Amino acid sequence: MKLIETTDELSAACARLAQHPFITIDTEFIRETTFWPELCLVQIASTEEAVLVDPLADGISLDPMFSLLADKNVLKVFHAARQDIEIFFNLAAAIPEPIFDTQVAAMVCGFGDAIAYDQLVKRITGAHIDKSSRFTDWRQRPLSDKQLSYALADVTHLRDVYAELSQQLQAAHREHWVREEMSVLTARETYDLHPEDAWQKLKLRVRKPIELQILKNLAAWREREARARNQPRRRILKDDAIYEIAQQQPRTPEALARLRSLNKGIERSSMAQPMIKAVTDALALDKSELPAIPRAPASPEGTSAAVDLLRVVLKLTAEEQGVAQKIIATTDDLEKIAIKGDEADVGALKGWRREVFGEKALKTVNGEIAIRFDDRKLSVVDLG
Repeated sequence: MKLIETTDELSAACARLAQHPFITIDTEFIRETTFWPELCLVQIASTEEAVLVDPLADGISLDPMFSLLADKNVLKVFHAARQDIEIFFNLAAAIPEPIFDTQVAAMVCGFGDAIAYDQLVKRITGAHIDKSSRFTDWRQRPLSDKQLSYALADVTHLRDVYAELSQQLQAAHREHWVREEMSVLTARETYDLHPEDAWQKLKLRVRKPIELQILKNLAAWREREARARNQPRRRILKDDAIYEIAQQQPRTPEALARLRSLNKGIERSSMAQPMIKAVTDALALDKSELPAIPRAPASPEGTSAAVDLLRVVLKLTAEEQGVAQKIIATTDDLEKIAIKGDEADVGALKGWRREVFGEKALKTVNGEIAIRFDDRKLSVVDLG
């Protein structure tokens, strides 16, 4: 097995691959010590060949591959595509289109919630994938034949998986279900997080508006710093430290040094002043400018019972449709439907989900549906 290590070789391979209606793609990467995933290997296959691309090869340009990924005449098939797409988005500032995610399609076809690739391959093809190379250091060179064989299997078996899932989707007339899901995976905002929004990834362990403002300032600074240094967020500043700074509000290096969650000597580092500034900038704001603490609205009486009933309807719907519950609705969806009804802005009330479940859910909270137990089975009865 030979790695593609030159731009000319890659260009020729991509020209061949572009002649096919679909290709399968996977990546191997390392991200334990970096903010951005470090791309170490790319595997691509058509129905006629499979290639391995070495993005670490000296002098290689990945532009031919990025052009292939942008070719709208070629469907790009991934399994659990989000991390792969994030890598390509970071490197090329573009998202591959069109795409097909076999993990999502498997949920639509009734293979359970977020099934792992090796399990899906085994259930569809009967093949067993040796996972012993999964956690290898993909930066090392040369890569062994065992590593390369493992990597190739991620795209060669994927061809058979895609073919089978496509047939099942066509037979069930559910191709548009998967297409709707792909719109989320190909949305730029899925991968382009603005530093000012980084606080939303934190648990809100704060009680006062001033603490929330400090938390926002620190999260935005950490996000920018992590990107600039290409280091994981936790290496810049741990979440626990953000919470402690927000609560203790240190305004001097000496006060910063007294915080238990920060490393010894932090007050003498280059990070001390930006952290203190995050505090003082928040303290300088007028109280009217501080953000309100997000509060979940009080649930009306009976909400818990309504959610329990919706769970039953969801389970029965999933069984009837032969799909995973997770892809139809989340617990958050059910809670919002129970409280707001048709005004709930949730995925379960949009597109194909509304057709198969959303309308039933609304009828349930409106008292227009009953659950019947008959012959040792539960069923949904429309009272309308």
